[in-house]
Amino acid sequence: MSGRAGGRGRAGRGKRPARARPSPEAVPSGVSARPGATPPADLQAIRTHIDSIDAQIQTLLNERARFAQAVGVSKSASGKAVDFYRPEREAEVLRMALARNAGPLRDEEIARLFREIMSACLAQQEPLKVAFLGPEGTFTQAAVYKHFGSSVRALPLPAIDEVFHEVEGGIADFGVVPIENSTEGTVNHTLDMFLTSSLKICGEVELRVSHHLMGRMASSAEAQRICAHAQALAQCRGWLDQNLPEVERIAVSSNAEGARRARDERGTAAIASRAAAEIYSLTLLASEIEDRADNTTRFLVVGRKLFSRSGADRTTLLVSTPDTDDPGALFRLLEPLAKHRINMTRIESRPSHKRKWDYVFFIDVEGHVSDAPLAKALALLEKRTSLFKVLGSYPRAVL
Repeated sequence: MSGRAGGRGRAGRGKRPARARPSPEAVPSGVSARPGATPPADLQAIRTHIDSIDAQIQTLLNERARFAQAVGVSKSASGKAVDFYRPEREAEVLRMALARNAGPLRDEEIARLFREIMSACLAQQEPLKVAFLGPEGTFTQAAVYKHFGSSVRALPLPAIDEVFHEVEGGIADFGVVPIENSTEGTVNHTLDMFLTSSLKICGEVELRVSHHLMGRMASSAEAQRICAHAQALAQCRGWLDQNLPEVERIAVSSNAEGARRARDERGTAAIASRAAAEIYSLTLLASEIEDRADNTTRFLVVGRKLFSRSGADRTTLLVSTPDTDDPGALFRLLEPLAKHRINMTRIESRPSHKRKWDYVFFIDVEGHVSDAPLAKALALLEKRTSLFKVLGSYPRAVL
């Protein structure tokens, strides 16, 4: 069993080796529009060949859309996308696409293309409404599009609790909120919302986060203050200490809010994404200033119900005992997981808000609640708790 209190205990994801482009000698001869065909040498012939492939792709895309539409009609008479959105099925499609990818397109490109195809097919009648921690230009918005594709209606909101409330009230179908960063750790506000919310975790998104210094000035030497979210300032602390040690640092509600201030205030620079620089018409003064090259933020997708297993899932639990300060209290909670060989990937403690020095535990484990070994472990665990809640069983992030 892996994992540690107060931090991430997740094993690193193995990366697939880069694929070499196939040589012409290894590819079947001919110029017909079929997989593996040798590209013709003449430029005009190449363009004609590409046009033929494009026509076939378009025909197949529309055929796929018609089948997706038929699936939706069979599942829901209301015609609402949320009624037949299935994250476990989408995760399965993405994994199959990556498994058969022989290049030269990278896995990330294949996943993005298939995500957009599924997003467009799902939105034929009505797009999903997805609330996120805004404003526009935040990394949370990027996580929305990475998980759902660009055919959704993204709804920016100013606070994490408002994202939860919009989904609880049915105004949004799903919500996306940050939960932890590989450099700075847990977003406690998100965890605390689950203490009182009825929402379930329906998915997760891992987003590689690159921070950029931006502003309206000609160089970073002209910056008098830097505005960014507290997490972004912390993730760039080393670079700022080395390059701009005397410049004032101001924590704001989001990186996008910092970018807005950089646009409107003389002498203000911001730390934000490239998308924010484009949205707010700012100049990049320094790129990729985060202290760790593997800086990654994990986001949760929250909705109103649990979904079926995808075959590669994670389950998040909220548990507690009557007296969390008793010797062995945490051991007794974790023992059923070890007994049934369930791998714990993360554990966090938070105040219960019931009395002082009383805590609840958020636990991530591998598997779906419908998997027999995990179901047996949870049945035993529940008997030992004063609070037991399955917050979600959902597909692990594909990429």
